[in-house]
Amino acid sequence: MKNSLLLCFLFISLFGYSQKKILQTKFISEKIEIDGKLDETIWQSAPIASDFVMLTPDNGKKIPENRRTEIRVLYDNDAVYIGALLYDESPDKILKEITQRDNFGTSDLFGVFINGFNDGQQDFQFFVNAADGQADCITTDSNGEDYSWDAVWKSKAVITDKGWVVEMRIPYAALRFSAENKQTWGLNFFREIRRDRQKYTWNFIDTKLGTFTQQTGILEGIENIKPPTRLFLLPYSSFYINASDKQKTKGTLKGGLDLKYGINDAFTLDMILVPDFGQTKYDDKVLVLGPFEQQFNENRPFFTEGTDLFSKGNLVYSRRIGGNPSIYPEINNDEEIIDNPASVNLINALKISGRTKEGLGVGILNAVTEKTKATIRNNNTQEVRNEVVEPLTNYNVLVLDQRFRKNSSITFVNTNVTRNGSYRDGNVSALVWDLNTKKNTYSLTGDFKYSFINDIENKKGVNSQLNFSETSGKFRYGIGADITTKDFDNNDLGINFETNYYSLYGNASYRILNSTKHFNSFSARFDTYSQFHKESGKIQSGNLNFQINANDKKNRSLSIGIDANPVETYDYYESQQADKYVILPAKIGGFIYISTNYNNRFAIDFNPSYAIFNESGRTTYGFDFGPRYRFNDKLSINYNFSFFRRNNNKGRIDSIDDDLNTNTPNTVIFANRNVITYANTFSGKYALNSQMSFNISLRHYWSYAENKNTLALQNNGRLTNFAGYTTNKNSSFYSWNADLSYSWWFAPGSQVSVLYRNNAGAFERNINKDFRNNVTNLLTNDALNHTFSISVRYFIDYNQVKNKF
Repeated sequence: MKNSLLLCFLFISLFGYSQKKILQTKFISEKIEIDGKLDETIWQSAPIASDFVMLTPDNGKKIPENRRTEIRVLYDNDAVYIGALLYDESPDKILKEITQRDNFGTSDLFGVFINGFNDGQQDFQFFVNAADGQADCITTDSNGEDYSWDAVWKSKAVITDKGWVVEMRIPYAALRFSAENKQTWGLNFFREIRRDRQKYTWNFIDTKLGTFTQQTGILEGIENIKPPTRLFLLPYSSFYINASDKQKTKGTLKGGLDLKYGINDAFTLDMILVPDFGQTKYDDKVLVLGPFEQQFNENRPFFTEGTDLFSKGNLVYSRRIGGNPSIYPEINNDEEIIDNPASVNLINALKISGRTKEGLGVGILNAVTEKTKATIRNNNTQEVRNEVVEPLTNYNVLVLDQRFRKNSSITFVNTNVTRNGSYRDGNVSALVWDLNTKKNTYSLTGDFKYSFINDIENKKGVNSQLNFSETSGKFRYGIGADITTKDFDNNDLGINFETNYYSLYGNASYRILNSTKHFNSFSARFDTYSQFHKESGKIQSGNLNFQINANDKKNRSLSIGIDANPVETYDYYESQQADKYVILPAKIGGFIYISTNYNNRFAIDFNPSYAIFNESGRTTYGFDFGPRYRFNDKLSINYNFSFFRRNNNKGRIDSIDDDLNTNTPNTVIFANRNVITYANTFSGKYALNSQMSFNISLRHYWSYAENKNTLALQNNGRLTNFAGYTTNKNSSFYSWNADLSYSWWFAPGSQVSVLYRNNAGAFERNINKDFRNNVTNLLTNDALNHTFSISVRYFIDYNQVKNKF
């Protein structure tokens, strides 16, 4: 008998959590009021989901009785309803900061994760915090959480004398599921007790495994419902007032329409007609001294929402669409450019995306930008002419992603850019694979990409990579290699900085899976990376990196890292001339990152770094310092000051022709320079409630490169003094951005936004080191550009309109 009990105990210990929990739901015909009270009698008869288990920091530990969590699920013909009782022995200690949508803030949190196909591929996640704020996202194991996805649903959170209560109504239009009469959904519930940084789930999620979406429970009992017509209209109207010293005050009225349509139970069409991105976040521009362009974040909602499929193979850099013109106008010696647009207008765009029950994901993205011209004036005749800097252009992306065994996929991706007329066209195709063992312990990932550029001279290239890694347990490792040929070019719709190389890399890591006496979490990781010039075999990069990350029992975070390039390397990019390289010295550096507990009203982030090169006087050092203060649940401010200095930095500044018999520059001029950067950012918010808030965002940036002496690049990659160059190539760039906004979600999915924005920026060759002047020079009427805008967007659900009539 004792042996039988022992075997039973061992079986439960080893395998009990591997079984999925099952929750039954009930059909209702009465109306549920989403008020956070759960006072309808039907709630009391619904089965309860309880016995939550800790996700972090003590993975697998049961939730204590005084914090028990009880969840009930009901459904009708239009929606699924969630009722949650979240007990807490100290309701007065529940954290409840009011924030904007998709921002959890310093608050307790409850979430429900739903997979209508129960295939372990993709979860629709809906969160409510204790301040009654909403957040939602789409989650996959390969791409993590995508909070740019927004659904329209109702919720209410109320704090009581026993803890807090959440009531939710999630319409079927916000989900994806099959048309079968009897539904079986993947389901999990999530709770975070913020003051203790403890996270719990209903169905156990084993952190030893390399998957999240496949460890859900099951919801049964939903029958005879039909996927609704998913047709959503989002008409908008915006009014802009723009003013600057060079432009008279001008008002502009805009209007347009966004449309979402569910083609069937799996696929959705998204369209924007007459787009308006005037209220998107400003770009954090920096001084660019190297050979590569600055890469910007995508802030336009259409291009960030639901992009899981389009991110496969990392081929799409959506800022190309409606970005800078691809052609710089050619002018004669007696001409000047008087107007050269900084961006190209987007005419319209659409996306079709979804996944069949058999696991085939299909994504189609298409966008059209308008023909754009620069204006050029002849200084002698005053005659004005126009030159095309971007023809009418079509951007297209096609993705076919076949998933199998719930955790693996093979993907085909094609991107195509077609410009009207005899201009450059680009086409890139890729085969991408992500293969995982059944138990998610090992993975084999990689891709093969082929590019074809149709230009004056056709160009073909290849990029490929292969990676093998262990993805479970305390100890993990990975190895990989990639190769890129000289003519690989995906920059028409993607972004790629380096070509003509092959590389080898590997990593090893250790992490704790449960908390210890001193740490809630702890991990250590070692990485090595080596890159070689494909034709000569010279080493372009040789990097060793070791990093430790920890979170202690008081929820303070600490990271320590050492980064080393122990050998000289050959940089083939800085010279910006084919087959010319500059030799870079060995270096070693490190950093420390300290972050105090954000649960406290006052918290600080501090991140100093330092590196020394194997070259006399060449060092880099800097720090980030970021205090934040939460006055109360409505008002908070964040500030960050960043300083970084590079002493005796070497970089290309020009190319000159020493041979009068040729027109080809044959001497590359470098500068020995000091580069200093300052950045100040400030943000704050005052939330009246979870639907209405005021926000402020300020940024001042100043960076300058002061050349001490000039150098000439030799054929052997060394730099020698070059005294004959006298042109001023110092660089100083400073900018100012300020946004003051008001946001009101006056109805589900409907928003009024009011924004005042001013900005200024300047690039100069003469460096003024008076920091105060570099601030005040931007804050004048001569320098500032002003924008005031009001935008109203109204969400229309076809089903609600249909029901009213």
